[in-house]
Amino acid sequence: MNELPTGAAVITLIVLIMLSGFFSGSETALMTLNRYRLRNLAKNGHSGAIKAAALLDKPDRLIGLILLGNNFVNILASAIATVLALQLWGDKGLAIVTGALTLVILIFAEVLPKTLATLRPEKLAFLASHIYTPLLAATWPVVYVINSIVNNMLSVFGVHQIDLKDNDRLNSDELRTVVTQTGDMIPERHQKLLLNILDLEKATVDEIMVPRHEIEGVDLNRPWHETVAKLGEAGHSRLPVYREDLDNVEGFVYLRRMLNFLKGQELTQAYFESNVRDAYFIPEGTPVTLQLLNFQKEKKRIGLVVDEYGDIQGLITIEDILEEIVGEFTTDPTHQDRMNEISIMQDGTYTVQGSISVRELNRELSWNLPTEGPKTLNGLVLEHLQNIPEIGASFIINGRPIEVTKVHGNVVQMARIDKPMANYAPRENSAVELTEAKMRAALHS
Repeated sequence: MNELPTGAAVITLIVLIMLSGFFSGSETALMTLNRYRLRNLAKNGHSGAIKAAALLDKPDRLIGLILLGNNFVNILASAIATVLALQLWGDKGLAIVTGALTLVILIFAEVLPKTLATLRPEKLAFLASHIYTPLLAATWPVVYVINSIVNNMLSVFGVHQIDLKDNDRLNSDELRTVVTQTGDMIPERHQKLLLNILDLEKATVDEIMVPRHEIEGVDLNRPWHETVAKLGEAGHSRLPVYREDLDNVEGFVYLRRMLNFLKGQELTQAYFESNVRDAYFIPEGTPVTLQLLNFQKEKKRIGLVVDEYGDIQGLITIEDILEEIVGEFTTDPTHQDRMNEISIMQDGTYTVQGSISVRELNRELSWNLPTEGPKTLNGLVLEHLQNIPEIGASFIINGRPIEVTKVHGNVVQMARIDKPMANYAPRENSAVELTEAKMRAALHS
């Protein structure tokens, strides 16, 4: 038997180990590519990205090709190293070459290339895609046979197709994590806008509407001179028009249509009523995202929220929805009143009006009070205690000590909210109530 030339054998071994490293590293690089960046690059015409995306569309074929090549070069390297060891050291060389080759392949063909591929996946993946594309075409019959066997075996376990696209689908919570972890790639202001849009999926119109008792409207049964005076002092450009009670609404009036009045001419009641437009009603519980589309579809900008009995619960405008995304951009009296609903005290506690919405409170102060039930702080307190509290009643909601400071009738008008308690662990269906002394003691313990 002719002996292998030692020099040629060593060079061949080095080349095979390098090829093994290429197969291992390229596999890691292709599988760890950012799929969204890859699709964007492919959309913009990047040749490497286009080929990599095509390869990843059929991951079973790609994996079959890589493992075919990797196992081929590893087995060939092992065979050459074994023959070379027998030539140089005889039977004793088998133990030497087994240990040495295992260490070399582990370091230079596995750990090192895979680590580099994890750190710089795009460079290696795009280079490999140019090589794998023609190589897959050349070895297609072998890869097809291997994949057929593997897919038939997988079908026994109920796996009928390998599709990496299933792993790329994100729900809203996962998308929120992606947005918050973009760092400097997306400006903080833009991140907030995106997060606010995601929040809209969980919000309904009754969470952001102007409550019924805060609606400013025009009662046609009032003396006409009072109506004219009210129009001149109105803080809104659109007002609901009703008779005696808001539930008897007749429509909306757009003050910009009152041009004669704005020009100083006499405004008659007949002219005023002729400009009243039909009211637009919105069912309570309508998702905010859906209502935004409905406003666009119906060419409306304002609507009245009604419950299942048809009673008016509040009012919502397209501006209210947009402010949920971009933040407050008006300085109307209603907005100023809402800003006055939260006051910070010298001791770090917050004095909050009971009429404020829980959602707005969470947004303004970055809190996490529950929003699944009642929409206002008053409703949240009443639901938690299941009765009308007295002044001084203290309790804890989501780890935050709350003390009722003002009650009128059956409404909590004011409450003081403290910083979260340390080491607070909420219990299901628990109603934790503390006296003020116990609460303070717990906070300072």
